[in-house]
Amino acid sequence: MREKTIDYALRATWMAVAKMYNEEAGKKGSTMATGFALISIDPENGTPSTSLGPKMGMEATSLSRTLKAMEEKGLIFRKKNPQDGRGVLIYLTPFGVEMRNFSKEVVFTFDNMVKQHVSKEKLDIFLEVFQTINDLISSKKIYSKQESITP
Repeated sequence: MREKTIDYALRATWMAVAKMYNEEAGKKGSTMATGFALISIDPENGTPSTSLGPKMGMEATSLSRTLKAMEEKGLIFRKKNPQDGRGVLIYLTPFGVEMRNFSKEVVFTFDNMVKQHVSKEKLDIFLEVFQTINDLISSKKIYSKQESITP
């Protein structure tokens, strides 16, 4: 049997998780992207629209489509940012808060199920590996000519 690459394991697992989240979100007429956006919005103070994209790892065009759909569904509303006249703050409507709570529950249910089936030690190592991967990517060390890093 051929060994699976780290890339394959990451992509296959994330695709399965995304499918699962979309199925759950679909039960309430929503999507995973909408759920992540709802979770990323501060329910009390709102969130600047410019900080949502980086928070969610989304490009501006995808985010603006998602926000437009969320506004049309009555999940959010926009207000001018009093600190920055050009900026916009995104706020949750009462329905948005309700759906945010649903989205958080979906994530917590997944988290808790994994924690029930994976020991704390294994989960700690798993998270450490993901942190290392993120560090390698953000420091641009994967495709540079620098020497490789050993843990």
